[in-house]
Amino acid sequence: MNALVIFGLLAILMLTGMPISISLGLTVLTFLFTMTQVPLESVALKLFTGIEKFEIMAIPFFILAGNFLTHGGVAKRMINFATSMVGHWYGGLGLAGVLACALFAAVSGSSPATVVAIGSILLPAMVKAGFPNKFGAGVIATSGALGILIPPSIVMVMYSVATNTSVGALFMAGVIPGLALAGVLGGVTWYRARKFNYPRQPKATWGERWKSFRASVWGLLLIVVVMGGIYSGIFTPTEAAAMSAVYAFICAVFIYRDMSLKDVPKVLLNSANMSAMLLYIITNAVLFSFIMTNENIPQALADWMLGNGLGVITFLLAVNVILLLAGNFMEPSSIVLIFAPILFPVAVALGIHPVHFGILMVVNMEVGMCHPPVGLNLYVASGITKMGITELTVAVWPWLLSMLGFLVVVTYWPGLSLWLPRQLGML
Repeated sequence: MNALVIFGLLAILMLTGMPISISLGLTVLTFLFTMTQVPLESVALKLFTGIEKFEIMAIPFFILAGNFLTHGGVAKRMINFATSMVGHWYGGLGLAGVLACALFAAVSGSSPATVVAIGSILLPAMVKAGFPNKFGAGVIATSGALGILIPPSIVMVMYSVATNTSVGALFMAGVIPGLALAGVLGGVTWYRARKFNYPRQPKATWGERWKSFRASVWGLLLIVVVMGGIYSGIFTPTEAAAMSAVYAFICAVFIYRDMSLKDVPKVLLNSANMSAMLLYIITNAVLFSFIMTNENIPQALADWMLGNGLGVITFLLAVNVILLLAGNFMEPSSIVLIFAPILFPVAVALGIHPVHFGILMVVNMEVGMCHPPVGLNLYVASGITKMGITELTVAVWPWLLSMLGFLVVVTYWPGLSLWLPRQLGML
């Protein structure tokens, strides 16, 4: 009964158009003051201890690193390198877009940042080369979603905060699924380009490839700094985030010189604004999680499922449906912070590995970012292409269908996510 009251109140507040973070906070406070006897002191204590986590510090650092790279010319150099490698294949510039998004995702940790950085440069070039606007928009809007699956990932950090799962293990678990999804999206791009005979670029010489690699190597080295440091145990994921911010600053200002020192305060301010918004959501989500646990809702749900003989297959199917529906109305950070504390205890009770469950949630978030009405990537791509959301939705459907197929594979094949962290001794 209490669960119905909580979710009913949350739904009503969200339907009024109120931001999700404020809806969460009001739901929690209303329920606490009217339907429980929980002392206010324990709420304040939970709020403080809930956000006093070392992992949360990674979020502002990854946002800062992504902003330095987006404002600098790292994305352009990555596109040139990707084009030199695959531009001569069918749909070469589209394939270069998928590859560039995968590379940029591995240094930014954010999907919208990836769509902006790669799309704003590549989409005009694709139209100029003779590709239909819809094709380019479909490639970039969906490939940009790799930003939250290929590590580092801000959404993975939030899942870690909500469930106390290892960030390092999540990052490593995202590598193979991220590369596999990039391959799937690239396959769809190549097939459609071949089917409609879209233009191909002249084949680059090995000298041109080497030149484009040398130009982009400082940006690509950030992948080595972050992932290599975590792999080898030199530093934690949070320390890796701080290193990536410093490295991205040095790259943008002193190595590539795409930014001057007077541009740095603006980037810092933008990053602080975004970080504050996410931390506000996290704060309210911590309280929401506290209510869920206090009312024993996750445990009651787990007992009900186990009592009715609903196994892992049924539960995972239900999770996918719930998260895909939530993706229609909420952005990834809110979905993870609201649903992870409820679904995670049930998953653990059913014997599902926490890291596998985290990757499953992230892939669901990716799909949600690519379909209306709240698909962040669609809105970002819409701003770049000047296409309407309806037109963009039609444009992305071939790639979106392939992502749904990939979601089924990730859901029922845990080894795809767990093999690498197990090989590295993280599980």
